[in-house]
Amino acid sequence: MPNNILIKTLAGLCTFAAVACGGGQQPRSDVAVYLDESQPIEKRVEDALSRMTLEEKVAILHAQSKFSSAGVPRLGIPEVWCTDGPHGIRPEVLWDEWEQAGWTNDSCTAFPALTCLAATWNPEMSALYGKSIGEEARYREKDILLGPGVNIYRTPLNGRNFEYMGEDPFLSARMVVPYVQGVQKNGVAACVKHYALNNQEEHRHGIDVEVDDRALYEIYLPAFKAAVREGGAWAIMGSYNKYKGQHCCHNQYLLNDILKRDWAFDGVVVSDWGGVHDTKQAAENGLDMEFGSWTDGLSWGASNAYDNYYLAAPYLDMLRKGEASTATLDDKARRVLRLIFRTAMNTQKPFGSLNSPEHLAAARRIAGEGMVLLKNDGGVLPIDLGKTKTIAVVGENAVKMMTVGGGSSSLKVRHEYTPLEGIRAAVGDRAEVIYERGYVGDVTGNYNGVKTGQDLSEKRSEAQLIADAVAAARKADAVIFVGGLNKSDHQDCEGADRLQYGLPYAQDRVIEALAEANPNLAVVMVSGNAVAMPWIDRVPAVLEAWFSGSEAGNALADVVFGAVNPSGKLPFTFPVRLEDNSAHALGEYPGTDKVAYNEGIFVGYRWHDKEQLKPLFAFGHGLSYTTFDIAGVKADRTTLAANGRIRVSADVTNTGTRPGAEVVQLYIGDEESSLPRPVKELKGFQKVSLNPGETQTVTFEITPDMLQYYDDAKGAWIAEPGAFTAYVGAASDDIRGTAAFELK
Repeated sequence: MPNNILIKTLAGLCTFAAVACGGGQQPRSDVAVYLDESQPIEKRVEDALSRMTLEEKVAILHAQSKFSSAGVPRLGIPEVWCTDGPHGIRPEVLWDEWEQAGWTNDSCTAFPALTCLAATWNPEMSALYGKSIGEEARYREKDILLGPGVNIYRTPLNGRNFEYMGEDPFLSARMVVPYVQGVQKNGVAACVKHYALNNQEEHRHGIDVEVDDRALYEIYLPAFKAAVREGGAWAIMGSYNKYKGQHCCHNQYLLNDILKRDWAFDGVVVSDWGGVHDTKQAAENGLDMEFGSWTDGLSWGASNAYDNYYLAAPYLDMLRKGEASTATLDDKARRVLRLIFRTAMNTQKPFGSLNSPEHLAAARRIAGEGMVLLKNDGGVLPIDLGKTKTIAVVGENAVKMMTVGGGSSSLKVRHEYTPLEGIRAAVGDRAEVIYERGYVGDVTGNYNGVKTGQDLSEKRSEAQLIADAVAAARKADAVIFVGGLNKSDHQDCEGADRLQYGLPYAQDRVIEALAEANPNLAVVMVSGNAVAMPWIDRVPAVLEAWFSGSEAGNALADVVFGAVNPSGKLPFTFPVRLEDNSAHALGEYPGTDKVAYNEGIFVGYRWHDKEQLKPLFAFGHGLSYTTFDIAGVKADRTTLAANGRIRVSADVTNTGTRPGAEVVQLYIGDEESSLPRPVKELKGFQKVSLNPGETQTVTFEITPDMLQYYDDAKGAWIAEPGAFTAYVGAASDDIRGTAAFELK
């Protein structure tokens, strides 16, 4: 039996002994209400709190191991167990070390990275994702899943963008809510991270973010707010960086004022591992549970230091001296007890499952739906196996496992289907598949004790690798290059940002050589970030495949050979040049002690629209193997009352020859604002599946609250009367119709 399950079982048995004898310390004759699940949680919380000593209240606020915190053994209240996410359940580590525990039953299903999930533009996929990963966490007896992440994509150099949901607050908000709800239906708390303004990895432990209130409320907070107010998140993780001079894991403005007061958050604030720096601030500024102090979250730290955590003995000493508020202590303890009753002591939660066929199918489905067909001139994709006898697959990313590495989201899987495996399995004996390496990137294959077992050593020179790839391409009927980024340092990886916007490992040279050798070339990008594409005019087809998890290769083959018609849309803008990104055009990056977000609200497509910059690929862009017409955009009225609504509709028709899905996007622009506003902002989207020739009417409802902006001078949300335009289209740069209306 796994240690944590055994401990929880024993803790449950101790409950009866504790109640029967009054706990040995505080004899009581009354009924233990906190054990009665028929009672309201708040009543149970108050009863348990009334039975706890000062020491017990403090003990449940800090870690007792790398990933657990103490319960109250005397009362039979079990400890809390956390696990890293957000793409799968992290393998077990030793109690007090980062090294692997050596379990043989902790392989998980790796789900696609959250960029891929966001690219589905489908809340149903988010619900499936949350349900599935929640079931895996539940099976492993975890109480808190450390995810999902919803930090905004500010710069394409951020090494951790792959863990987040893109550049737009509305899209992120709509996609995070079903994930949270799906996880928590399993009796596992979703811990939404990293709150807030964690938009770079460089200097992440101390950088002080300077951002105006308008950008804070309009861009960087909405997804967190939706997770709390709509998703009912039971936990929030503070970020490493500072805001207003205070670390975000104990930040008065973010945690006490906004999260707990304004949003009425009733869950726990969990520190990021090593994110706590001061006992007084941790006590007063909103932190509830402290983990990983004296560690960078990855590698180093003091051993068995838990009693010396900031919210441990130092906090207890302050309380005993009267230097800290016992009312604040009780609030923290209430929140932790509420979490425990929702998770560890919830006997009604389902049993969960691990690596089930259903989970692998979910991972494959989400990956296929999230892949984005960026370009497809001449119909190079899908590859017709009835007419193709030889396929050349080129690129290290066609064979390199991507579930290992990248930071705390690194996983241990039973098997990861690589692109080459998926392609060969789909092709079978219908065609010959030739593989060439093309380039050498990262030959290592281990992270935190998990080893891929792959031998990626290579003796050929760069010139020879390219020559061999070109020779294979010339013999083939179709060529698939699989490249992009990987999970190594300074790529898509926690702890450091990318060093360049362009592709690493001289991949541009490989792609250009392949394009010259064979016109039937499809470039597949495996990444969680935008990349420069200086060869884009010479390559007919480009597919963004993301980091797609356990079923990556099978999902890619589904799309490449047409079993799945791609319907993904970009959740962030691909700029032509790094300088076309607003953080690099106007703002500071990476800063040293401070970083100023001078671009304010003009992030991503908002900046491109304002400056009339043509992107490489726009926010919301994504092609299909069929074609769609979006026409007949109209509003049911031209004026919107303060308490009314307008319905904007459009007719969507599949004008091609294959069944497919289109994401119809609604943007709204304010024509008469007294403060600068974006040309347009995403305010709605619907994914519509249609057969060839089929038409469906899509309708969006517009209410006055959707027209608001945050007036930082007034500290309030404002909807100014005046003229507005509703834009309906297939991408932020592909508007098919507009409807004008006026807010009265």
